[in-house]
Amino acid sequence: MTLLDLAKKPIYPNHFYEAAQGMGFTSQRSRDRLVQRLMQNFQLDADVLNAIRVTPRHMFMDEALANRAYEDSSLPIGYGQTISQPGTVALMTSWIKQGSRPLNRVLDVGTGSGYQASILSLIAKQVYSVERIAPLSLRAQYCLDQLGVRNIRFSLTDGHWGWASFAPYDAIVCAAASSSIPEALLAQLAEGGRLVLPVGEQQQILTGVEKTAKGIKQIALGEAIFVPLIKGMAE
Repeated sequence: MTLLDLAKKPIYPNHFYEAAQGMGFTSQRSRDRLVQRLMQNFQLDADVLNAIRVTPRHMFMDEALANRAYEDSSLPIGYGQTISQPGTVALMTSWIKQGSRPLNRVLDVGTGSGYQASILSLIAKQVYSVERIAPLSLRAQYCLDQLGVRNIRFSLTDGHWGWASFAPYDAIVCAAASSSIPEALLAQLAEGGRLVLPVGEQQQILTGVEKTAKGIKQIALGEAIFVPLIKGMAE
């Protein structure tokens, strides 16, 4: 059974179609409890919460930290990077999903663990994920392959550049903080599309950007703490 098969039964507030399975901190029960906590935020989309519910976050982390997988916190994954906290992933993904464009093509900047890409794979037709650190990209690809995810393409590249070959994108999610919005990402965003990323250095603001015929609209979605969007490829 693939991740997509598990996601076919959606959840709605205070109702779960799939019974809790397994035992311990990697069980379905643990994911259900996480989603119940996240449901207190009414900005979050039901389909996105369902994706969080069925995705085994512990598989995207070091086994030593698996007992913390269903905390709403960011955790280290090596190479100075982190797996984003589920609440932030849910907020970013919900914001792009609530835009006017259907999510046929979504760009994921900063593959990292692959967790954000896995969530996007359940709400978008095709995901394009870029990463500058080769071992992280390869590990994420292996994990997603084990879960039967087949609608993600990967590239090893600087996230500032995006992935122009498949632009324009209906939405772009960037999981690293930039001092300003990268021009290449704006250029690769379709009209009516949405981009979400943390902006700032000492103080970061999770920022939603919508591209319209009249220009760019921005909205502050809250404070954030992300690793920086570093230029160039990792050695």
